[in-house]
Amino acid sequence: MTNQELQELIAGWFTDPSAVKLEFTEEGSQFLNISIHPDYLHEMMYYLKINRNTNFDYLFCLTGIDWGKELEVVYHLESTDHRHIIVVRSKIEDRDNPEIDSVHDIWETANFHEREAFDFYGIRFRNHPNLKRLFLSEDFEGYPLRKDYVDEKLMVVK
Repeated sequence: MTNQELQELIAGWFTDPSAVKLEFTEEGSQFLNISIHPDYLHEMMYYLKINRNTNFDYLFCLTGIDWGKELEVVYHLESTDHRHIIVVRSKIEDRDNPEIDSVHDIWETANFHEREAFDFYGIRFRNHPNLKRLFLSEDFEGYPLRKDYVDEKLMVVK
């Protein structure tokens, strides 16, 4: 399936264009990039996995990004049957309480990826079965990959 065919299929899943804002770009990438509002992320991700035409059965990367004003979670998905890959992006505007739905129930590999994003960016994943720090100690204060993190002990070299 081409990126254009994927785009048309996914856009057709949401009949009310005002309910969900999908932005499809390729940004010089060979992969289709989809930006979706966090409120609709879980629903779309579920469809991406179960739809026989997409069958994105492998979440191979999930990471956080700090853009300064907002945080973003980026997902890289692959269909091992159809051999296509897409990138799904979802921006979280609330820096003080960044929350987004977990996709752990869709792809079990999200477990540790989400814990890492929580550990370093402070992004909380609703309905995650064990959301706690993965690399840093539980008493560590702050989120070291955020742009506003102050590293008084010079633990992170820039």
